[in-house]
Amino acid sequence: MKKFNTIKIAAAAAASLLLMTDASGYTLKKRVGNTDTKLKIYGFGQLQAQGGDGVIGPNQEAKVAFRAQRIRMGWNYMAGPLRAKLFMDFNELNKELKGGGSNSGMDPVDGSTYTPGRNGVKDDGVGMPSYIKDAFISYKVDDALTFKLGLIKMPHGMSFTIPGWNLDIVERSFDKKLAMERNTGIMMSGRDIGFGNNAKVNGYEMGHERPMKGFGYDLQIANQSGRSASVKGAKVGDANAYAARVSFDWTELFHTELSYALSERAGGLGNITDDQDYKSLNFGIDSHFGEASVKFEMYDSQNIKGKSGWDESTYALTAAYYVTDTIELAGKHVLANAEKGGVKTDLSNTYLGFNYYIAAFDNKMDRGSKRKRNAHRMQVNYVIASGDKTGSATPFNGIGGVKSDKWVIQYQYKF
Repeated sequence: MKKFNTIKIAAAAAASLLLMTDASGYTLKKRVGNTDTKLKIYGFGQLQAQGGDGVIGPNQEAKVAFRAQRIRMGWNYMAGPLRAKLFMDFNELNKELKGGGSNSGMDPVDGSTYTPGRNGVKDDGVGMPSYIKDAFISYKVDDALTFKLGLIKMPHGMSFTIPGWNLDIVERSFDKKLAMERNTGIMMSGRDIGFGNNAKVNGYEMGHERPMKGFGYDLQIANQSGRSASVKGAKVGDANAYAARVSFDWTELFHTELSYALSERAGGLGNITDDQDYKSLNFGIDSHFGEASVKFEMYDSQNIKGKSGWDESTYALTAAYYVTDTIELAGKHVLANAEKGGVKTDLSNTYLGFNYYIAAFDNKMDRGSKRKRNAHRMQVNYVIASGDKTGSATPFNGIGGVKSDKWVIQYQYKF
């Protein structure tokens, strides 16, 4: 009965998202003693239709597959300098209720199998259930110093720290697999340093949420990065992960960042063969020029899943251009080079498509306005795979990306 009630609650919460149309969420305010408090409730969902060999396998007969990429809901609480955030994923909750997780079973790259944890779901080793995306508290001293404690995105990967509802194309491609993902630990951050107070720094920052002028930084120590596809066998207390990032912004015209991250014993503490630390360097540039935007990002990663010599580098170029007030052309090209066991392979994914902004709030093209436009958006992408794709004599031996062509149509709503 308890499990059935949980399913009903999850279904009701997910269904409620479909009825929301306000992009700003809902805010409740209350004065407690001498302190003004605020609670913001928000959420978003992404409904998809997709097809092609990159989605539907050779033993399946469907012409089109339907799914929800993300169904999420969050709560932000503010009380003076204190902050708190809880962000949940109902897709992951559904997998746990059914006894299967997104990381359980056999690894599609190296064929290794994971040991299931509670309810048949793989224990990812970060110290919180898989359906909890963010759960942290923070204390903002000033714009240059904020402390965070809990589950939060590690400061590694420009695209990964951009919210999933604010992407130019339907998915991050290789980026998410090489990033350190979310992790439980402590972080020290600062923004808008060096050129006066140019932006609203609220203490929730995980990436470059808004344009500003000046420098930024993030330093984090956490558990092993068990949610990263590049780390396996993680357990709380076995080892740690570390990440450091520096950034510079000059309004929305220019953002650049450089980060380095390491997860110790990335094959698991008891693995005497694949016992190396996973290491990854990331560099990115993001520029918006009114109607156009351009992004470049690269990863250089070593010792994937603790295996010495299993390395991968990626180079991504993303561009978007507004054609009308409601239509934006968007594309992304990613080239990946991988080496495993002395065998070198490469794979590229090219995303071509457009974004249709449904009931756009205005005709402004700046970065802040685009975030509001993304509240109701249709994305259409065709993905072309080339290089060592499926059917090649030596298929791509890295992680991430798609090895066959596919198409995706996604409707996104956010409140």
